[in-house]
Amino acid sequence: MNSSTAVPSAPHEHTAEPSGFPAPRLLAGWHATGRPADLTDHLRRHGQPPVATALGSRTSMPLVEAVESAGLTGRGGAGFPTAHKLRAVAERGGRAVVVVNAMESEPASRKDQFLLAVAPHLVLDGAVLAATVVGADTVHVCLPRTRTAQYRQLSEALDERRRARLDPVRLRLHALPHAYVSSESTSLVRWLNGGPARPQGSPPRAHERGVARRPTLVNNAETLAHLALIARHGPDWFRERGTPHEPGTTLVTVSGAIAMPGVQEVALGTPLATMLDRPGRPTQPLRAVLLGGFAGAWLPAEHVHTPFTRRDLAPLGAAPGAGVLVALPHSVCGLSETARILAYLAAHGARQCGPCHFGLPAVADDFATLAAGRADPDLLPRLHRRTGLLPDRGACHHPDGAARLAASALSTFADDVDHHLNDGPCPAAGNRPPLIPVPPAIPPETWQ
Repeated sequence: MNSSTAVPSAPHEHTAEPSGFPAPRLLAGWHATGRPADLTDHLRRHGQPPVATALGSRTSMPLVEAVESAGLTGRGGAGFPTAHKLRAVAERGGRAVVVVNAMESEPASRKDQFLLAVAPHLVLDGAVLAATVVGADTVHVCLPRTRTAQYRQLSEALDERRRARLDPVRLRLHALPHAYVSSESTSLVRWLNGGPARPQGSPPRAHERGVARRPTLVNNAETLAHLALIARHGPDWFRERGTPHEPGTTLVTVSGAIAMPGVQEVALGTPLATMLDRPGRPTQPLRAVLLGGFAGAWLPAEHVHTPFTRRDLAPLGAAPGAGVLVALPHSVCGLSETARILAYLAAHGARQCGPCHFGLPAVADDFATLAAGRADPDLLPRLHRRTGLLPDRGACHHPDGAARLAASALSTFADDVDHHLNDGPCPAAGNRPPLIPVPPAIPPETWQ
């Protein structure tokens, strides 16, 4: 999908659920009509947004308690309990700020872009409800400035709401520099305060003193859409899907060697294999899957029956992350794919600390040498050593994700590592064009 296109073209998105799968929630309108929902469509399907202090006719439980009872966690990658974030900001007192993180700088993910394209008012409802809960008078919606069509469509959605006098708070739309780490929550706060869109590693935290030195809630776009549905239907309804420990549905971008790549809405706990088979099957025998995105991990294909939950994936060294699942066939070299990703991650580091400035580029260079099959007896020990030094030492978690990806590749593709070191590149390294679309490994032009 072109970065400036807000709604992916039809062949790359599922417009109907295969029979036998539960009906979608976030994407219900899109699956029913095949068109983006304007405000009239949205209100016809979902009704007026409920007040934030109560959940309409379903229950009188206050919203924060309902979100906590529902077990909603962040869908941006970290998986932090949403109710804890709401409560932390609300308890600070005074005027707060809400930030909608719609940056989605993970190149393998399209879920938030797609959700905002087809159901923007569900996200905006959630943001406004969150604002009234935490005592905010302003909601900032942050997008990358490269997605001009998405910006235009969201501007139209905001105009619809203003004309309808729907919201008790002010909503402002912003276009930020597009870099991999600019979607980190502290990057958004820092930019909204007039600084560069780079992560802020030192205290205070956003909920203590964020935008304009006010308590600030930063939530991913999909998380807020779930909040809007919980406010309407209640926590018991939310828990009808998913697992007892990880309830609800989530959006996942599935791509690679499958018949119909696209964005799926699945219940947490759905096996990876089911997601790969829905609605088309893998087009070739699989060697591995990339889970979580560029800061995620490779898993051997033998693990594709693992449920898609943090609890089930953690023993394998993986996590749902940014909601990304990429199918890698035997015909593609996993080391070459990883080398390209690491080069991009190294170029997009904020360069504010040693691991990002020196360590990550060194690991990326070593991996490029490995992928090229240039024999070096010290290469593998050096890679293991450098990869082990990256985590927990940076100003943000960017080096940690890169280290996780590199380490998982060395493990999952261990046979190929031996081949590349001892016999030159494996046959798959030069047989096919790259599978995963990776942006050029060029540093961002600006952070402002």
